[in-house]
Amino acid sequence: MTKRPVLVVLFDGVQSLDVTGPVEVFAGAGRVAGAEGSYPIRTASLDGGPVRTHSGLRMLPDSTLAAATEAGPPHTLLVPGGEGTRHPDPLLIDWLRENAPHAERLVSVCTGALLLAEAGLLDGHRATTHWLACDHLARCYPEVEVEPDPIFVRDGRLSTSAGVTAGIDLALALVEEDLGRDAALAVARHLVVFLRRPGNQAQFSAQLAAQTARREPLRELQHWITEHPGADLSVEALAARARLSPRHFARAFRAETGTTPGRYVDRVRLEHARRLLEESTHGVQEVSRAAGYGTSEAMRRAFVKALGTAPADYRRRFHAPVHPTSR
Repeated sequence: MTKRPVLVVLFDGVQSLDVTGPVEVFAGAGRVAGAEGSYPIRTASLDGGPVRTHSGLRMLPDSTLAAATEAGPPHTLLVPGGEGTRHPDPLLIDWLRENAPHAERLVSVCTGALLLAEAGLLDGHRATTHWLACDHLARCYPEVEVEPDPIFVRDGRLSTSAGVTAGIDLALALVEEDLGRDAALAVARHLVVFLRRPGNQAQFSAQLAAQTARREPLRELQHWITEHPGADLSVEALAARARLSPRHFARAFRAETGTTPGRYVDRVRLEHARRLLEESTHGVQEVSRAAGYGTSEAMRRAFVKALGTAPADYRRRFHAPVHPTSR
């Protein structure tokens, strides 16, 4: 069986989930997918000493970074994020600059992308990071093509993910590439991750992407939209429910939520349709009506525009009818 050694870089202030999430995925490929030993995992820090994570946990690396690469570069070099990426040790940046280009696959999780950017490893590449850090990444490293919306971005041998749990999604995608869809699904189910989110899925839900309105009538309307995606959600209908004129409503909604009513409704309907395709056995036409699209063609256009795939293809890939079983 092909072995793909994974080396995880550790440093003070690292986000613990950025480390343990992907590590559990790669380790799980051996435990539950019949691929024992396919991902030998090592952790390493500059001096080989313990590091303290952002949450206060201590992690004990297997070795120094220098010792970890004595026998050759790893197949996958994983660089997590965390508060420690704000003021990184220059020696760590130097090590990345010298060694990361030799790894067959270079992966960052969350603000680990900032370390790669500081080392010049993202120049000329598409990349993402935690949504809070995307502006900083784009502003400080203009040679990087920052994509703020996807949960992960793959550009050749380089893969970058959004914040924290998105590293699990990226690791599952890498396992699927290496070992096949069945192996990735087995790992996902074992970790009680029911679905592997596509990389181009937005980092935000509609409720997170939009601010919560300050005024109670608009705030209640946001919740009502989420609960009634199949209703008439035109500006006129929503304005009447909020007891405002359409013009006043549209202006107030955007001012308080940071998005237009139409865009908010589009996100809500897309999320609702995705969940139904992922979790139910309803037909595409039934899902399109329940989500407020009216026709399957209207839903297809929305999916292709937002996710780059048709609803039927989305369901084939991400429907998870089998629930995890206890082990």
